[in-house]
Amino acid sequence: MSTTTARRDPGTITAVIALSGIVVSLMQTLVVPIIPRLPDLLDTTASNASWVITATLLAAAVVTPIAGRLGDMYGKRRVIIASLLVLVVGSVVCAVSDSLVPVIVGRALQGLATGVIPVGISVLRDELPPARVGGAVSLVSATLGVGGAIGLPVSAAIVQYANWHVLFWLAAGLGTACLLLVTLLLSESPNLSPGRFDVPGAAGLATGLVLLLLPVTKGGDWGWTSGTTLGLFGAGVLVLALWAWYETRVSQPLVDLRVTVRRPVLFTNLASVLVGFAMYAMSLTLPQLLQSPEAAGYGLGQSTLAAGLALAPGGLVMMALSPVSARITARYGPRVSLLTGIAVIGVGYGVGLLLMSQVWQIVVTSMIISAGVGIAYSAMPALIMDAVPVSETASANGVNALMRSVGTSTASAVMAAILANMTMGLGSARIPTEHGFRMTYVVAILATAVGLLLTLAIPRTRPTAPGGDAHVSAPAKSAAPAGN
Repeated sequence: MSTTTARRDPGTITAVIALSGIVVSLMQTLVVPIIPRLPDLLDTTASNASWVITATLLAAAVVTPIAGRLGDMYGKRRVIIASLLVLVVGSVVCAVSDSLVPVIVGRALQGLATGVIPVGISVLRDELPPARVGGAVSLVSATLGVGGAIGLPVSAAIVQYANWHVLFWLAAGLGTACLLLVTLLLSESPNLSPGRFDVPGAAGLATGLVLLLLPVTKGGDWGWTSGTTLGLFGAGVLVLALWAWYETRVSQPLVDLRVTVRRPVLFTNLASVLVGFAMYAMSLTLPQLLQSPEAAGYGLGQSTLAAGLALAPGGLVMMALSPVSARITARYGPRVSLLTGIAVIGVGYGVGLLLMSQVWQIVVTSMIISAGVGIAYSAMPALIMDAVPVSETASANGVNALMRSVGTSTASAVMAAILANMTMGLGSARIPTEHGFRMTYVVAILATAVGLLLTLAIPRTRPTAPGGDAHVSAPAKSAAPAGN
């Protein structure tokens, strides 16, 4: 097969983007197994070591809308290559470091690669035949959860049997492999939206998000009512309000807010926050429950590796159900897919409330929640692409990915706060109570309920006949002006 032919083969394009998505999403859970050891490994305090996680979350949130806009303007393949290159550099920085600051810098660089997923989804819309878009988008969307689920047992095994730096050498190797595949097998997408990059808009958005998400992720350490936390919250809201005012008054904004506030896009993005919350709540709660000591009366006493292996089937379920989500979307529309996914997530947490006493019960809970996440994540890009012009798909998907990042960051703070405030004494240590774990399930169920209500507010769209483009509705194809 010639290079030219390979570049236009739908299977090749989908496989390369899906693999890149898995590698990028793996960065979110890469260091989870070593979180308790980070203070000793980096010779620092537990509070300072938490920046190794926080830096990645903040960088991912900031970069997704910016990467999307750059992809629309300068080429999606170029942005994917640049993102993977940054991932490799960040991984190498962490791999050769033993102190806090370089590792934080490297983890931030890894987070900056998150833009690969929304930009890659836009490549699928540009390059694939209409009949193949739905299944491909569902598959790539599922990688958001698959990478994290697979990363837990792989990372745990490496930490148990090798030096922790091997985690980052593995990340560098996987990133390099994806970089080569993208360079050799993908061609540049033809749909561009040339113009001037909105530097003030990018700076304003980045500043506002950092000011807003920083207290969300660190509020538990600083105190939720402390002057630092409340001051940063207030500053973040003010900066984002000024940013929104500015974006509505420039001719080529970073984010076209007139498109973003259209009802389908707005309510899809709001629902995405709740889905991201529910997904990350599982990643934070279930491993702790599995590893809780048996002496607590409810704990399952599993090792880090065993806990990771118990949750790994969830990632496989996400991948396996991506074609199911595509079929639901093709027949009933992406709104029904999103409703179905969120409902399944809620059922999973409901089952978890009743089944917490055996490892197999946690595995079942994880698989049900993962099934819902896979279906819901696959539906969201379809809803977004139904509602925006082709020239804005990357930036619109970037904003949607940002909303999911807001959800995951919020889940991190809320679940940590619940488990930290509902504790019991066990010897000289304090550990979360069983009621604390049940409360995290209840909060996740409430999040899915709100997500269902928001999804019901999304206008109905007509399902596309088999063989048609399941993701491009008439308004999007017409590329009407953003203000319409």
